[in-house]
Amino acid sequence: MSELITAELVDLDLSAETKDAAARSLAERMVAHGRVTDLEGFLADVAAREAQMPTGLDGGIGIPHCRSTHVTEPTLAFGRSASGIDFGAPDGPADLIFLIAAPAGGDADHLSILSTLARSLMDESFTGALRSATEPERTAALIRGEESAGEPAGEPSAQAPVPEKDARPEKAPEAEEAPGPDATAPTPAAAAEAPPEAAPAAAPFRIVAITSCPTGIAHTYMAAESLEKAGQAAGVEVSVETQGSAGFKRLDPQLVRDADGVIFAHDVEVREKERFAGKPTVDVGVKAGINRPAELIAEVRQKAERGEVSGTARAAAPMDKGAETGDGFATRLRKWLMTGVSYMVPFVAAGGLLIALAFAIGGYTINKAPSVAEHFVWTDSTSWAALLFQIGSVAFGFLVPVLAGFIAYGMADRPGLVPGFVGGAIALTINAGFLGGLIAGLIAGAVVMMIQRVAIPPVLRGIMPVVVIPLISSAIVGFLMFLVVGKPIAALQKGLTDWLSGLTGANAIILGALLGLMMCFDLGGPLNKVAYAFAVGGLANPNEGSLKVMAAVMAAGMVPPLAMALATTVRGRLFTKAERENGKAAWVLGASFITEGAIPFAAADPLRVIPSAMAGGAVTGALSMAFGCTLRAPHGGIFVVPLIGQPFLYLLAIAAGTGVSAALVILLKGLRRTPHTRAADSPADGEAEVTVAA
Repeated sequence: MSELITAELVDLDLSAETKDAAARSLAERMVAHGRVTDLEGFLADVAAREAQMPTGLDGGIGIPHCRSTHVTEPTLAFGRSASGIDFGAPDGPADLIFLIAAPAGGDADHLSILSTLARSLMDESFTGALRSATEPERTAALIRGEESAGEPAGEPSAQAPVPEKDARPEKAPEAEEAPGPDATAPTPAAAAEAPPEAAPAAAPFRIVAITSCPTGIAHTYMAAESLEKAGQAAGVEVSVETQGSAGFKRLDPQLVRDADGVIFAHDVEVREKERFAGKPTVDVGVKAGINRPAELIAEVRQKAERGEVSGTARAAAPMDKGAETGDGFATRLRKWLMTGVSYMVPFVAAGGLLIALAFAIGGYTINKAPSVAEHFVWTDSTSWAALLFQIGSVAFGFLVPVLAGFIAYGMADRPGLVPGFVGGAIALTINAGFLGGLIAGLIAGAVVMMIQRVAIPPVLRGIMPVVVIPLISSAIVGFLMFLVVGKPIAALQKGLTDWLSGLTGANAIILGALLGLMMCFDLGGPLNKVAYAFAVGGLANPNEGSLKVMAAVMAAGMVPPLAMALATTVRGRLFTKAERENGKAAWVLGASFITEGAIPFAAADPLRVIPSAMAGGAVTGALSMAFGCTLRAPHGGIFVVPLIGQPFLYLLAIAAGTGVSAALVILLKGLRRTPHTRAADSPADGEAEVTVAA
């Protein structure tokens, strides 16, 4: 295994001006040394991670990072920028840039080294040494921990660093000044004035904390270090469990029981969160743990003083990242539904694409083939097509139960899984379909949340999540789905399916336009996912209408990134250098049906980009319906064109919508440009970009 970082992976004069350019410059060094196999694929993974949450940290630090299949071994590249690069940190640009690349199946030992680096970044002497380093070799050695931050290479440190907490005289005050030979006992006056040293000190406030981030490489450990240092400064005992990529070691159960408060600084669900039930709890994102640890410690102490404690612990659902305690019901409902959809999508991709491949190989009658467990001919392509179809059908069979189970999980954490899955399976049994699964998940989550509010004697709390809650909630959900709400939902589902099957003419075109608007409104957000889930739900029992809906949804979802890519190509001067770089990646993202490829453009200029994208999406959705295009694959973009009915007209619909969106965004951006702006775009300085607010 190679070293994590070498001198060749250090650039002390990084000239990049944007975070994308900085990542590219450092990634090129990784490619040159065989650490990354596909530059563009790796950079796309970095950009996707950056889109989840900015990687800039206070103190002038940027840590773009990701786990990627294009990385051969854990690798770190370092760049130092003289002018600073904006990575989204609250305090401004970063001059120290660390690009961290971890393979998809990261090695635990190297990930532990990365965690040590992340903690070191909270040490000012370490970052100061990096800013003053003049040689790449010594810089790499500093980062690897082979050299002290306080001494030049080859010169041992004269004194081991002393933690700030230990530097303060916290022991007996008399140790500060040696007593004279006659000072055998304090005088009565002195004794009266001195604090009561003999009295036992009050036990310190004790906090246990969990830190975690989506990649589990950097923010996880930096938040832990920040909280521990803030605890030392406040005289509070802070014990942190880092739930990172290298796994996690559980806090001592006794430590958890004795804790006076809990801090969750996380962007993915906390594992085994029920351990912390019944304690004052502060629940925030991981960056809050890095940037304002003292506030979090003060907040949990205030909650403890007021006697505020959490109920039965509930892990944050993946779509609840950054949620505020004051979120209204509509906001929370949206996040619960998004949780179910987010867990359902991998089953959609696996099952749907296998079914689509089966149709491509064996034709549309392959669904009538006998079970491959009873009849399979190794040399017959039809048998292989039947195998793919039957595997895909099994995967597709999980769609509704997974949707229901993880909606309930988003509402009530792990106790919601059992009744959610049971309710989803019942929805399939009674032909209530996608709508039935959605309702079953909400019912299951609500039932579990009500059970969790019941006061339970301490002796029974241990069996509640594994016996009592699954038993009672499954019985209630099953009763409601079989005998109360299931049949009306099944009737509604059948009516909706029949309506879709009969869509023709103007009605189909209007539906296509509406779905196109939904797909392009929030670019991968909740409304986009609702339209997508609606289309995928129809694939469970496909007919002509549902296949048209799936085609319209995917076509419209491809438009925003393709339109932004086209606009940056045709009129690059209307966009910043970073946007032009994003435009290159947007070609691939759009062609792959990754609507999120347009997010960087919408974030920078939402009032012009989003309406333009919606207009193009509506045109594409309407044309796809008008042309009668069909699609059996739930994903894949242009790569599943052979599986599309009317493929040439389908591509024409996408091209038309892309052209409309690109033209509109160019027009709207052009209108805001003043003569001063145009003057700044002189041919002699093609990189000059002046953005004038509308």
